[in-house]
Amino acid sequence: TKPIIFCGDLNVAHEEIDLKNDRTNHHNAGFTDEERQKFTELLQSGFTDTYRYFYPDKEGVYSWWSYRFNARANNAGWRIDYFVASQALDKQLADAKIHTEIFGSDHCPIELDLNL
Repeated sequence: TKPIIFCGDLNVAHEEIDLKNDRTNHHNAGFTDEERQKFTELLQSGFTDTYRYFYPDKEGVYSWWSYRFNARANNAGWRIDYFVASQALDKQLADAKIHTEIFGSDHCPIELDLNL
């Protein structure tokens, strides 16, 4: 089979580290146990969360903020935008970035660099 890369707003914060207020959002859409488990199962089926591949413990970096409550100014966000790649591509991954400095919507751009 050919390797796959897919990206976009997947509307799930996979781990506690992927959102600012994990305790208060625990059962909210995008952070339910069921959604997070399905994302885990997806990764275990042969895929890589490319941002966490490079930054497994990095906190406070998000790709989406609510327009309410000054969320972006307070960096109260969620990491719900992903590049997910077949694990067969792991050796070709060069870097993954979340461009929090770019404004324009409630999301910011994300980037995946590959060595092809």
